[in-house]
Amino acid sequence: MSADDAAGAGPDDAGDDGQDHRPDGLDLARAMMRGAVAPGAAPAGRKKKWRPSGTKAPRARRGSQGGMSGAYPDDRDPQPLGGEVGRLIDQHGWGLDLQVRGVFARWAEVVGPEIGAHSTPETLQDGTLVVRTDSTAWATELKLLAPSIVKRLNGELGDGTVLVVEVLGPNAPSWKHGRLGLRDGRGPRDTYG
Repeated sequence: MSADDAAGAGPDDAGDDGQDHRPDGLDLARAMMRGAVAPGAAPAGRKKKWRPSGTKAPRARRGSQGGMSGAYPDDRDPQPLGGEVGRLIDQHGWGLDLQVRGVFARWAEVVGPEIGAHSTPETLQDGTLVVRTDSTAWATELKLLAPSIVKRLNGELGDGTVLVVEVLGPNAPSWKHGRLGLRDGRGPRDTYG
């Protein structure tokens, strides 16, 4: 039978499977798909890896390299930035240092605007807070207010964090010029402020 005869054949002459031949080619596409992917068979493009009979394919484990992370979050998933920063702060013990730096940044708010305008905190080490003032008059005032400042700062940072406030006056220029100097001379009597 020629190709022209097969195309013009009736429903009885369509083939062994008893289906009608359709001129639009869908029957040919369906036949090719049935042959390419049988139920339960692997897709045509993939090749199976050879394994000894009776062994199962290894399953990807949670946390293994290259696998999917799955439905529940794990270490391979993107982590929230706040949680990671908090973990880093806890891991390195930077919590108190960050609190102290926060109080230093809000110094005028913590001690009051008038004191904050004339003083600057410098360091906090071993419970001793060093504060520099812009005049000796403010240094004297701050020494008198030290117990109330300690109480305010411990309220912000936690009890026992600040024990002593050491107040320093302004940085004064040195009056010593040259390599020779008078040891017990009167010197300047100005208080710079």
